[in-house]
Amino acid sequence: MKAAVLHEVGGIPRYEDFPDPVAGDGEVIIEVSAVAVENVDKAFAAGEHYASTKYVAALPAIAAFDGIGTLPDGTLVGFGNPRLPYGALAERTVVPEGSFVPIAEDIDPAVATVLGSAITGMSVTTAAGFVPGETVLVQGATGVAGRLAVKVARLLGAGRIVATGRDDDQLRDVLALGADTVINTAVSDEELAQAFTDARGDGYDVVVDYLWGRPTEILLRSLVPTSFAFPKPTRVIQIGQAAGATLSLTAESLRTSGVEICGAAKGLDPQTMGEVYGQIVGWTRSGQLTFDLEKVPLTDIEAAWQRTDLHGKRLVVLP
Repeated sequence: MKAAVLHEVGGIPRYEDFPDPVAGDGEVIIEVSAVAVENVDKAFAAGEHYASTKYVAALPAIAAFDGIGTLPDGTLVGFGNPRLPYGALAERTVVPEGSFVPIAEDIDPAVATVLGSAITGMSVTTAAGFVPGETVLVQGATGVAGRLAVKVARLLGAGRIVATGRDDDQLRDVLALGADTVINTAVSDEELAQAFTDARGDGYDVVVDYLWGRPTEILLRSLVPTSFAFPKPTRVIQIGQAAGATLSLTAESLRTSGVEICGAAKGLDPQTMGEVYGQIVGWTRSGQLTFDLEKVPLTDIEAAWQRTDLHGKRLVVLP
């Protein structure tokens, strides 16, 4: 079969032949239909992800770890956890029984690869208890997940949506998607702090954070009141770290600001995940939630892997 094969840490997967997978006890073969290439896949290939040690020790190996495909009986499923050295970017892969879930048959497999990114936006409700009419700040709104978070917040009934990014042209796109105000984070610390202050109105109720690092550190500092007051709670949901894995957090940033920080997994259980997935699928079917995709064939994986011009589109590879 053909696959995108990684031969060295930090290398580029190459389109080439690879032995077909053979299912062992408790395993099933998946015919791959579509795979989204995300930053985490590249981090694994570069040996930079905290869980990449096992993967890079198995080289050569097929890149990526989840996707959409069909079971031997033709059932469309979302799958994950392929048995190394098999990955998702191939014509076929092999996964343990139970490492797949059915996908609604009327959803395009390419679109289905991106539903998980939209689900992160639903953390405003599952993790932060969002109430319609509240103000939502999306940190990192020009990326794929950030743009979807803006759309999801609007569909959920946000009163105001403030969105951040580093590119003015892309921020104009985000305004068209439903944001009310945008902030360019590629300014000095003082200018960014002032921009957060100017845009917050009567306060940010929920922050959907795909950035962390410097922008979020400045945001938290800007929320510290300048005089004694009973602060309005601001629930910060930590999802991504596009701007850095760490930040410096002063005690007063929590003690007096009303800030509450949690991870995106807060409030999730199998039932809640099912409900959230159902809502995303419902919006997708109705056309209320749309996805910007860049579809490429597996044959083009080497060039596609290195692309930097996607501007908020999700790269989806079709074997």
